[in-house]
Amino acid sequence: QVQLVESGGGLVQAGGSLRLSCAASGRTFSELVMGWFRQAPGKEREFVAIISWSGERTYYAGSVKGRFTISRDNVENTVYLQMNSLSPEDTAVYYCAATTRNYKEGIYTGDEIDYWGQGTQAIVSS
Repeated sequence: QVQLVESGGGLVQAGGSLRLSCAASGRTFSELVMGWFRQAPGKEREFVAIISWSGERTYYAGSVKGRFTISRDNVENTVYLQMNSLSPEDTAVYYCAATTRNYKEGIYTGDEIDYWGQGTQAIVSS
């Protein structure tokens, strides 16, 4: 069983930045493909970003590409999401996700995910 614990959410003004962290335990971290999803109020959960085991490959949703950066530290067993140029449309609960499946280049639906974190709230004020 994998445990995922997010942190780093909060309130920020539009144009600002937040850095989310997700600490993983319970399984060899480097065997997990890691990602982030988000769910805005009244909306479906959506894919944000994914990163391969080694960290060499990443893929982003179009809405965040160029503003968000996913990275991982396989020594610290942590995945990060650096969010820049935030807008109120980025307000959501952000969920860390892990899968034991092979990395794929493309949008994840969530069905591929084996483990979820509890979520961390990010609120962007205008």
